[in-house]
Amino acid sequence: MEKSLVLIKPDALQRGITGDIITRFEKVGLKIVGAKMIVAPEELANKHYPKDREEFIVGMGNKTLENYKEQGIDPVEILGTDDPKKIGLELQSWLVEFITSSPILALVLEGPHAIEVIRKLAGFTLPSKAEPGTIRGDYSFDSSSYANISKRPIRNLIHASGNLEEAEFEVGLWFTPQELFDYETIHQRHMTV
Repeated sequence: MEKSLVLIKPDALQRGITGDIITRFEKVGLKIVGAKMIVAPEELANKHYPKDREEFIVGMGNKTLENYKEQGIDPVEILGTDDPKKIGLELQSWLVEFITSSPILALVLEGPHAIEVIRKLAGFTLPSKAEPGTIRGDYSFDSSSYANISKRPIRNLIHASGNLEEAEFEVGLWFTPQELFDYETIHQRHMTV
């Protein structure tokens, strides 16, 4: 059994598709063990998207450069640089600004292989590469190059923890132990019989 963090971002709440997103997770048997609606304080957003985690910042920059290369776009022309760290830091500031701009719904979901299942249901982070049938593939239409030209993050509806280490960190960042609940679902009853 794993726990994982899902943030339903401002774009999903503003579009009124929160229930559809939650339903996707519940239908596969994932259990909501924590939920709260908040406007994230900037300090929390900066911990969630840490500037000082080199791997995270450079990774975002490199993904952007790869995506630009695939699309034949000159990053220097759009972003003023082709340095992955500088690009990553710019993206981080856009992510923080967006996640703090409006209410979000923070969830902790639990289930067997929860992290992997959630990531599959969410779909690829770039909406153009998300498969039909995934949350992003069915509901997101944003373009990474258009987002960068507009100096904002991709509106891809949700954040989902990427691995066990990240999930443990993020769940602890957004929720106290008292905000997480333990109860049995019908799915669990059938799995243990």
